Amino acid sequence: MAGPAFRGAPVHVRVPATSANLGPGFDCLGLALGIHDELIARIGEDGVVVDVAGEGAEDVARDESNLVIEAMRATFTEFGGQPRGIELSCANRIPHSRGLGSSAAAIVAGVLLARSLVLQGERLLPDAAALDLAARLEGHPDNVAACLSGGLTVAWTPAAVPHRPAVGVRNVRLEVDPSVVPVVFVPPGRSSTSSARGALPSTVPHDDAAFNAGRAALLVAALTGRPELLFDATEDRLHQTYRREVFPPSWELVGGLRSEGVAAVVSGAGPTVLALASGAPAATALLARAPEGWAAQVVTIDTDGAHVVR
Repeated sequence: MAGPAFRGAPVHVRVPATSANLGPGFDCLGLALGIHDELIARIGEDGVVVDVAGEGAEDVARDESNLVIEAMRATFTEFGGQPRGIELSCANRIPHSRGLGSSAAAIVAGVLLARSLVLQGERLLPDAAALDLAARLEGHPDNVAACLSGGLTVAWTPAAVPHRPAVGVRNVRLEVDPSVVPVVFVPPGRSSTSSARGALPSTVPHDDAAFNAGRAALLVAALTGRPELLFDATEDRLHQTYRREVFPPSWELVGGLRSEGVAAVVSGAGPTVLALASGAPAATALLARAPEGWAAQVVTIDTDGAHVVR
């Protein structure tokens, strides 16, 4: 079988930050946020050349271990062959290791860049297959689904049943009520997703699981049309309590905001805190609640998702 044919022109993609879980929606709910990385890639003559500016520029690998390059390589493998070389330029704005989906954004960017560098790539790897590949590379679907689709997403892996072809990760995209305004509180320190996951127990009480199932369902309703329910809808008993010792300042800020009636949660695995305000004035007022040394920002909800910039 012949390998893929590659484009000579560079490809430019734009990918949003994401906040996963949103409280009770562990590993299934995600929200795309208006903070973006922009990347340009082209087929090079030989080997890998990586240039990085912005967030993480001091730490990001500039060789084959770069996460974007790894995702590109995995995607090219899906097409049946590798290019002779890759030249990649990254302008990063999504904070790294802060619970805002920087890894998912890198993976999604790599998948889209590689797909677009292959002739007829979108036909050979349609969006559903791209989502499934990105989720396999990331290890869970919540961030990559929101990054790819924009808006609010619910992601799941269908159960294998007789007489139905095996399918990969699926997602549903929903529009968020326009009165909902996110505020992110980003600490100076980082945390590890693996450490945060390691703090979780292997089992949870049935009452807590039932509580979270109800709150996750309520959260979808609250975000899509009943924002007055957001405070109750963002309650969680499944993961945040167990993770409080991983980065205690995040839990302290969440607790303080919630004591004032603010729908606040830990964003993804943390340590960023996400607050969902009702209207721009309320969101702006929350900026004063940032602890010393933290960066607070009112952000939009990204509705475009990851895309190639034409």
